Amino acid sequence: MPSPDQEALRLAFAAPLDRARATGLPLDRISLREHLREVEIGAFQQERGVRQRLRFDIVAEVTPDTEAILSDDVDGILSYDTLIEAIDVEMEAERLNLLETLAERLAARVLLHDRVARVFVRIEKLDRGPHVLGVEIVRARTAAPAIAVAKDAPRPRVILLAKGAQDDDGLSALLDRLSADTAPTVLIATPDFTPPSAANPMAQRRVSLLAVEQAAWRLAARDRRCVVVDSRTELDWSMRRGGLTVWAPSRLVLDATHGPTDEAPLTLARWFAETFHAVELVTPHDPGAGPVPERSARTIADI
Repeated sequence: MPSPDQEALRLAFAAPLDRARATGLPLDRISLREHLREVEIGAFQQERGVRQRLRFDIVAEVTPDTEAILSDDVDGILSYDTLIEAIDVEMEAERLNLLETLAERLAARVLLHDRVARVFVRIEKLDRGPHVLGVEIVRARTAAPAIAVAKDAPRPRVILLAKGAQDDDGLSALLDRLSADTAPTVLIATPDFTPPSAANPMAQRRVSLLAVEQAAWRLAARDRRCVVVDSRTELDWSMRRGGLTVWAPSRLVLDATHGPTDEAPLTLARWFAETFHAVELVTPHDPGAGPVPERSARTIADI
């Protein structure tokens, strides 16, 4: 016998007459059906670097505004564009491994709207074989979402350290100054070696990112205040607390929908600074002309 949630899911995508017979007088529903998008998603290695089709069906149960409906006032109803915008926002946010995570985030975002009492989400992969793979969920306003919609993160200062900074005698003094500042600072370390070359572009990307991460962990080994983080959630938490964070880039870069053009430390630093709306980017290179203000600091003493 199906559970109440399973039955609700079945009825969400059933014919209106079937729903009426089963539920009596349900809330009004607006729906988006068979919305197709191409995206890179999936937990398997063969799904990286490959775009595949997803099909979305979303049904939102809404509290009707009778006055707005009778007066034909578009501002008084939940727009269909709300459902499409929820997909747009979550697809742009980051690369995901799981359809379940995407469905949770879509449901949470739709439920932000006051008139939505319950939302049904179905997402299907169309290109994984001679079949359709998918997930269906139902979430109500009365229950806390499994995944909270991200809030605006604080704007950090981003510092790209020069090669050899891990062994610089002035590093401890710099960390003293940065730790005393309550504003968030994110450090990015430059490797002090040339990473090996790989014939496969994806392998080379991994090798280059891991070289930057090795440099980050060398900083952590030098001073316990250099805490290495790699996920967006950890970065957000760390920056809200202020003080120092050392960024390990692999996870964010590989999961980005619009990643950096290459894995050079300066490119990574500029991409990170723009992505997190940094107030300032400090590098040992000549300042660029990007959207984030840049300042040149050739030595640690100049930072």
